[in-house]
Amino acid sequence: MRLKALLRGAALALLVAAAPVLAQEAAAPVPNKGDTAWMIVATVLVMLMILPGIALFYGGLVRTKNMLSVLTQVTAVASLAMIMWVMFGYSLAFGGDFNQFISSGKFFLAGITSDSTAATFTDGVVIPEFIFIAFQMTFSAITIALVVGGLVERMKFSALMVFALVWLVVVYYPIAHMVWYAGADEASTGLIFGWGALDFAGGTVVHINAGVSALVGAYFLGSRIGYQKEPMPPHSLTMTLIGTGLLWVGWFGFNGGSALEADGVASLAIVNTFVATAAGVLFWMVTEKLIGHNGSLLGACSGAIAGLVAVTPAAGNSGPFGAVLLGAVAGIACCLFVMKAKPRLGFDDSLDVFGIHGIGGIIGSVGTAFTMLPSLGGPGDPADYALGPQLWIQVKSVLLAIGWAAAGSAIAFGIAKALTGLRVSPDVEREGLDLGEHGERAYNF
Repeated sequence: MRLKALLRGAALALLVAAAPVLAQEAAAPVPNKGDTAWMIVATVLVMLMILPGIALFYGGLVRTKNMLSVLTQVTAVASLAMIMWVMFGYSLAFGGDFNQFISSGKFFLAGITSDSTAATFTDGVVIPEFIFIAFQMTFSAITIALVVGGLVERMKFSALMVFALVWLVVVYYPIAHMVWYAGADEASTGLIFGWGALDFAGGTVVHINAGVSALVGAYFLGSRIGYQKEPMPPHSLTMTLIGTGLLWVGWFGFNGGSALEADGVASLAIVNTFVATAAGVLFWMVTEKLIGHNGSLLGACSGAIAGLVAVTPAAGNSGPFGAVLLGAVAGIACCLFVMKAKPRLGFDDSLDVFGIHGIGGIIGSVGTAFTMLPSLGGPGDPADYALGPQLWIQVKSVLLAIGWAAAGSAIAFGIAKALTGLRVSPDVEREGLDLGEHGERAYNF
């Protein structure tokens, strides 16, 4: 009896001693409330970029007779993207290990509850999975909304909706998976992520993707009636400036939220979002002046977007002066492309989606290899960061994104053309899409 009592006591003592360790191992990770609060705010800020940001930015740039059509198109495609995201988009991009091009496993958000968590970039730190889903949902919605700018003033609304549905499946979800999905092994990790590409907030996924797709759409649709033969000035630069301001403010959530934590990296991304944008504004306007034009509000707004686009992949991968350099280069290069190269090439990318998002995204994605350099104030490790290999990774990532977006967009436009036809009739185009496609006007005066 005495021996049994001693053994029982020893076993009890071991259980008591092991209890804290066992409890720690069994306990589910608890989301950090500060990180969660920041991600909620960041998600709402990105939504602000879409409605009303992009809608007003694009709407102000078109003619009066097409203002309402742009507002409707942006609202509709963003809404479609959100519904598709929770049905199967999140599953295809981030739902679980499958292969290097697509994910699988959480269709209709199966198995996800308010207790489900998503990992951040710090070991052991998590946020609720629902807020990660919502944050990434806004990225899919804003990317398809950006494409609209290259297609306005002549594309059927029905065709746009068919295109958007197909495009999200064949272009956006695979590229998002390839760039941002970290799988359990090499076979399931996104292809571009596995290469070691740096894309902090979407230089390839959002901007190159949207810019190239808009360019493909411009060739499929052809030019607007009267393009390069009659003036097509923006009807309200006031609206465009309001949209620019909303985009700039919302971009702090876009870039800062991509840190997934309320930490120093998010703070760096926010500082970079200030200074790269400011550089884009100033250098676009200077470039305008040097090539014989006045420094304009339209140029300032365009330069702001160019700077924002260029810093997106580098937001957490650059020091502030590297971000200034990116914004300056993007302001100069995008201005020259829009004002000099595009008229000679002759394609009608209505609101310069390729000229700003495509060119700016390429500059930012490739330039991130340079902004990582410690000598430029970047966060690269001075002991082992090698510019040459990283630069090659960035270049081949950009080339893959361009090729995939171009091929996938051609498929999506081809399907839309076969099902609905792409262009409105000449009479509707001359009358304006507000009345011809939607039966209402933006302005009743």
